[in-house]
Amino acid sequence: MINTTKERQKLPNFFVVGAAKSGTTSLYEYMKMHPQIYMAPIKETHHFSTDIDNSKFRPNYARSLNKDLSKFLETDMQEGIFHAFVKERDQYDKLFKNVKDEKAIGEITNSYLYSQEAARNIFTRFPDAKVIMMLRNPIDRAFSHYLMDLRIGYETNDFMTALKKDMARDPKGWGISNLYVEIGMYAEQVKRFIEIFPERQRRIYLFDDFKKDAGAVVKDMFTFLGVDPNVDIDYSQKFNPSFIPKNKLIGKLNTQKKIKDWLKGVLPKSVKSKFKKTFYTDKDLPRITPAERKFLADIFRNDVMKLGKVLNRDLSKWVDV
Repeated sequence: MINTTKERQKLPNFFVVGAAKSGTTSLYEYMKMHPQIYMAPIKETHHFSTDIDNSKFRPNYARSLNKDLSKFLETDMQEGIFHAFVKERDQYDKLFKNVKDEKAIGEITNSYLYSQEAARNIFTRFPDAKVIMMLRNPIDRAFSHYLMDLRIGYETNDFMTALKKDMARDPKGWGISNLYVEIGMYAEQVKRFIEIFPERQRRIYLFDDFKKDAGAVVKDMFTFLGVDPNVDIDYSQKFNPSFIPKNKLIGKLNTQKKIKDWLKGVLPKSVKSKFKKTFYTDKDLPRITPAERKFLADIFRNDVMKLGKVLNRDLSKWVDV
């Protein structure tokens, strides 16, 4: 007898929900190396962040995320995409069409932690899913975010100027403003997931521990996900490190997204790598000043204390200045 029942497609059973600039790109790459894990070929899909309006994104960010995915989804998707705003359910599901016998199937999207609706949306569709968070000192997170914005041309001011301009911006929102402060207000963000997902389905890690011993943290994640924690992975590899343009001309080019997109499309990887080494540097990066750190510590202190109570962990060193 011929079995005409279509095999049910395998879909995600875990989500890494953030926070932004807290090592999630490295996590994505480590997880992709594990033979028992399937990761979505788009690192950040933003699919469940339904309260984020992608029609309001600033132009450069809109060009990066509001992609036509139709052709990509018809390929084998081996050449992945860093991020896209995947709104349609059928497109989202196609990201997992190549799942075979992997035990853990997942994706990483940093806006899920910030979004007020993502936790509920994920639970509604995947109530048995596991959730992972990585939280970084919000002061260091904000400054790392600023360095990224310098690199890609979203920012040209010094940190304090950029910070105060972003705080005063109106309207604000994901993809509209930088949210240097707002993304780091973790207490309520974490609480949304804790109130919805039972303890057995969630893990919360600190970037401090990840930076100290990435292998130990990731192996614990693997165990949590039910895959072999002892696979051979080089945890010394760094992904998405901080670097900035060597001069203002390159910084200005960064703001011209159409030119950047054209160069990415025509230059082979070997040339792109040489271009990056020639025109960008990770030497003498700007450093956060004591005054800037104190300014942010005063802003974040109450929220950090609340988070410490939620996690039952002393986080006071984050804001001790």
